[in-house]
Amino acid sequence: MSNLSILLIDDEDSQLQSLKTFLSKREFKIFTASDGESGIKIVRDNVIDVVLTDFKMPGMDGHTVLKNVKSINPEIDIVVMTAFGTIESAVSLMKDGAFDYLTKPIDLDELENILSRIRERRFLLSENKLLREQLQDKFRFESIISRSKPMEIVLSTAARVAQTKSTALIRGESGTGKELIAKAIHFASPRKNKPFITVNVASLSENLLESELFGHEKGSFTGAINQRIGRFEEADGGTIFIDEVGEIPLPIQVKLLRAIQFGEVQRIGSNTTLKTDVRIIAATHRDLEEMIKMNEFREDLFYRLNVVTINLPPLRQRKDDIPLLVDHFIQKYSATIGKQVTGISKEALDQLIKYDFPGNIRELENMIERAIVLTRDQIITKDDLPITLNEKNNLRAFNPYDLEDSYETKMKLFEKALISEALSRTNGNKSAAARLLGITERHLRSRLERLD
Repeated sequence: MSNLSILLIDDEDSQLQSLKTFLSKREFKIFTASDGESGIKIVRDNVIDVVLTDFKMPGMDGHTVLKNVKSINPEIDIVVMTAFGTIESAVSLMKDGAFDYLTKPIDLDELENILSRIRERRFLLSENKLLREQLQDKFRFESIISRSKPMEIVLSTAARVAQTKSTALIRGESGTGKELIAKAIHFASPRKNKPFITVNVASLSENLLESELFGHEKGSFTGAINQRIGRFEEADGGTIFIDEVGEIPLPIQVKLLRAIQFGEVQRIGSNTTLKTDVRIIAATHRDLEEMIKMNEFREDLFYRLNVVTINLPPLRQRKDDIPLLVDHFIQKYSATIGKQVTGISKEALDQLIKYDFPGNIRELENMIERAIVLTRDQIITKDDLPITLNEKNNLRAFNPYDLEDSYETKMKLFEKALISEALSRTNGNKSAAARLLGITERHLRSRLERLD
């Protein structure tokens, strides 16, 4: 924490000197002021990271100091000290931008903890700013919408991974934006001017997957009427993103392991070994450790892929981001659809925030697009959202111990969610979705008609 510069503002000289002595020993750069006006002048004339101000002072009080400092530089973190703290005043301070508050007499351990959190937050923000600056116009970082702590940690990890050649494994539920993070890593890396190639494993059969990854020679199998270059060759010098890596059949896992270990691939039907320089980013929603126990996934491949793990939180764990995402999708689909939709009602946003989004960001995006298509107003109202959101929580239908919904309702909702997830993972490919579900394509089409 030695690089923080801290301004102390307090009209009690003994308190001011005590805090200055305590913090100076920890190598902070300390400024002091005995009143709010003097403190504001110091903020204008110096680079200040943190302001630690008393709340009740003659003239300008701590709340006014807070507002003035934020108007000068919103990036300065402010901690308010008060012996007159109430819940109401604390809430008001936090709403106006205070990082935290302390009650007198000051607990020095608590103060150190707050400063530690400020430094950690600043470190994450600086890394994420660096990542934003490094990304090219080809993939703008602004498309990753976030302000929540879980996502700041994700982006901080992504920033560090981007500068290396190491493989990365992005783990998270379907619809959380794993490919978006993979692209961010690639376009912030030294490989940014080389190809970024995506392979969606779940949408391909075993034979097609092997050909997709490694290519094939003419006549190597029925239907191979031409030579085909595989994705590894195509991505040479760049990055290959393997989505749903947990779906790769065991025989192909062996070939993938060789490609990672030695940078070598062979086209189907060829004895020639080709050298490739490819950075691999994989993603999965599955429990690979459990699959290893079941002999469904190779342990050696897992360790090769899992050099750096990025755990992408589901939307229900980053609800702070929902208002930002809603605004982003409203702007996006208003322009695409050609309707003047400018916002969302307080009631509709409240329903979205309370919802747990089993389909994550993809589900939220679909909801907003649907709402913009249906609305007759300039703002989205709760009537434009799916009827299921008017219930306490749509996840209730999946709880076998909650019998509020009928058997038929529960089964229908569960089946719709199951089929939607399969179609989502296979990019709408009904044949592949049917194979994933273990049913015939005819059976799937029949269920789609019955479920509307």
